[in-house]
Amino acid sequence: MSASKSKAELRAAALAAREALSEEARVAAAAAIASRGLPFAITPGAIISGYSPIRSEFDPTPLMRKLAGQGARLALPVVTARGKSLVFRLWSPNDRLMLGPLGIPEPSPAAAEVIPDIMLVPLAAFDRAGHRIGYGAGHYDYTFAHLRKAKAVMGIGLGFAAQEIRAIPALPHDVALDYVLTEKRVFDFRKD
Repeated sequence: MSASKSKAELRAAALAAREALSEEARVAAAAAIASRGLPFAITPGAIISGYSPIRSEFDPTPLMRKLAGQGARLALPVVTARGKSLVFRLWSPNDRLMLGPLGIPEPSPAAAEVIPDIMLVPLAAFDRAGHRIGYGAGHYDYTFAHLRKAKAVMGIGLGFAAQEIRAIPALPHDVALDYVLTEKRVFDFRKD
């Protein structure tokens, strides 16, 4: 079985588990992670990118509001093209969003472009080695590879415990996350 085929099968199973969660469970999970916050102190003024949740993705908004209250500057990604790095634009919870080319809400093109210090990342599945499966376009892998040439950017996956799988077949271009936060626990994948 090819790695891409097995990833597709793993993605489908993890997304089915995510879809099976009730709206109440999703809201409670987002509140639990927001209440717990990040597993480390943030520097005031740190730029933290989140994302606009689509489908049944984990909603980072409660956590992002908490981080803004702790002095973080928030940003959201803008998709430019497949195989290209995401662009990040400053955003605050009161800002209006517009639909991007993929139908995902994005900040206005007038919003300042920034490079995040911390990226909150959606996922379809994750394993205990810090590997993630997204939707297959590679946007976050390209983005981490590109941005980490300029500075250390921390990657934190946000998801539900039901999305954990035993092992993801990682390819050379796949970028491991530093942490994954679920409603049940914090996974720390940084090398000591």
